[in-house]
Amino acid sequence: MAHPPLPLLLALALGLAAAAKSPYQQVLQHSRLRGRQHGPNVCAVQKLIGTNRKYFTNCKQWYQRKICGKSTVISYECCPGYEKVPGEKGCPAALPLSNIYETLGVVGSATTQLYSDRSNLRPEIEGPGSFTIFAPSNEAWASLPAETLDSLVSNVNIELLNALRYHMVNKRVLTDDLKHGTTLNSMYQDLPIQIHHYPNGIVTVNCARLLKADHHATNGVVHVIDKVIATTTNSIQHIIETEESLETLRAAVAASDLNSLLESKGQYTLLAPTNEAFEKIPRETLNRILGDPEALRDLLNHHILKSAMCAEAIIAGLTMETLEGTTLDVGCSGEELTLNGKPIIANKDILATNGVVHFVNELLIPDSAKTLFELAQESEVSKSMDFFRQAGLSSHLTGSERVTLLAPVNDVFKDGLPVVDSNMKNLLLNHIVKDQLSSKYLYHGQKLQTLGDKELRVFVYRNNLCIENACIAAHDKRGRFGTLFSVDKMLTPPSGSVMDVLKADHRFSTLVAAIQSAGLTENLNRPGTFTVFAPTNEAFRAMPQGELNKLMGNAKELANILKFHVADEILVSGAVSALVRLKSMQGDKLEVSMKNNVIHINKEPVAESDIMATNGVIYAVNSVLQPQASRPQERGDEPADPALEIFKQASALSKVSQRNPRLAPVYSRLLARMKENSGRF
Repeated sequence: MAHPPLPLLLALALGLAAAAKSPYQQVLQHSRLRGRQHGPNVCAVQKLIGTNRKYFTNCKQWYQRKICGKSTVISYECCPGYEKVPGEKGCPAALPLSNIYETLGVVGSATTQLYSDRSNLRPEIEGPGSFTIFAPSNEAWASLPAETLDSLVSNVNIELLNALRYHMVNKRVLTDDLKHGTTLNSMYQDLPIQIHHYPNGIVTVNCARLLKADHHATNGVVHVIDKVIATTTNSIQHIIETEESLETLRAAVAASDLNSLLESKGQYTLLAPTNEAFEKIPRETLNRILGDPEALRDLLNHHILKSAMCAEAIIAGLTMETLEGTTLDVGCSGEELTLNGKPIIANKDILATNGVVHFVNELLIPDSAKTLFELAQESEVSKSMDFFRQAGLSSHLTGSERVTLLAPVNDVFKDGLPVVDSNMKNLLLNHIVKDQLSSKYLYHGQKLQTLGDKELRVFVYRNNLCIENACIAAHDKRGRFGTLFSVDKMLTPPSGSVMDVLKADHRFSTLVAAIQSAGLTENLNRPGTFTVFAPTNEAFRAMPQGELNKLMGNAKELANILKFHVADEILVSGAVSALVRLKSMQGDKLEVSMKNNVIHINKEPVAESDIMATNGVIYAVNSVLQPQASRPQERGDEPADPALEIFKQASALSKVSQRNPRLAPVYSRLLARMKENSGRF
């Protein structure tokens, strides 16, 4: 058995090693690549303009030159663990390897070094051992509230020492070991430190961001972080129970039996709506949700993300999944976090033992807790809602009735809403389907019952999903009891068979007579799936009188022509985006296309589309379509006339024969054959 060559094995091993790199290491490697033109071990860093915040970034951020929507400048610094040498390019020298205490002064955490000395931690971090310290930067200590800092430094032997030991782990831990969602036992009473390692390369420790990581020391490793971290002993549920501004949320959580979840082990993000957020909701809506256990549970689960998301990890927009199964767009704008594009987070990064809490001052109501009217607010079907309200149909769209609403988009009513009378009200009732549906479960030929007692058909096409003549224009919105389908036009329920519809429309009186004369009435009355391109009276008048008389007097030829206008499948206009070919009942193909928003059949414009019948759909056309065999031009797939072929050959050879005497006899024979077949012209 042949073995792979050594270079291939090495390449595979290197590839696996690269794939195993942590997100932080991948981002650091990208920064190295961007900085290499400045010398060895130089990293490119993006710095937010007007601040001291710096980031190693991925390729996307590099080209955008933005962090949280704010512009950045590029600076070049020594990568972690290296330093400059006077007179040499880049950062060629590794930092001198020393103990943790000495390393703190080198990596930008001199204040931590100072407090280690004051609290008598220095002997321990100078001595033998293997430690990891998450060292707050100098700026992190300076940003502490004065009273907090005073209480620490006034009791250096207890409070300050305990605080520093909480920043330490009794083993060497590098960034590759800092796995997302894990905890490390600190050297202060083994209290846990929460680690999050995000796909964008950000690593947080109790929601403090690693600034400079993996600085090796003789007795451990130093990571510089941007905050002083504090011990965490409360669950998310405990924070809800003790925070006065979450009183309404507390009652809602108790009513929905979510207490045990928010007390349990795990890593969640609670977007906690404040009392103010609940007060902004109309009282009627709030009471409805609070009184409906299922809607309330969906509402609360919509505020709980499936993983812990610290504010420092968000440097651009991302989509997060909630416990309800929906998604939220979490982003940032400068210093503010945003939800679905709105800066509604009032207080961020309240750490709990089982995740993190951000206070929000607006309630996020999911679709699953909304009525149909609420779903449509500020949407592309808001005019439809006004229409249904004017028709007195609000009760069907706000109560607990399971329905699906087919709501035309606002563009349908750009010239204003039609007058509501009894006929219009009945038509609108036929836009409300019994039962709460989902478009992904609809199938071709399915029958739907409306509140107006009509039966609607579902048509599934390659590029569209239609209910009768109306095609779905946007994704479903599924509410508490109703589903909203946005459709591209007012729906036209079928009102009889194809023959019934043609007879009822005076434009088609000549066509009806022709169908009856050709004996096709029964065909177009029976159940079926027809598409009929119906010539209007105008179309027949446009024919030469002699040709029309001849056609009407020949039942067989008339039937042949009429069958060419009928296809045995239903094609509504919404299914036509490119060329669609249908086989007519006569046998030839019909070509249906869209040009300048007008349906064309065999390149002839259609006068009116989507006249729905119970057994098909009708298009009004102002010309009588001719099958290929009936057209005056020659069909390419028919046998050619021998005499015509002889003539073509003779024409091709005539000039050549005049130039070449040897071809003259051939030319003469061709002329003789033409004379023999002259009777065929």
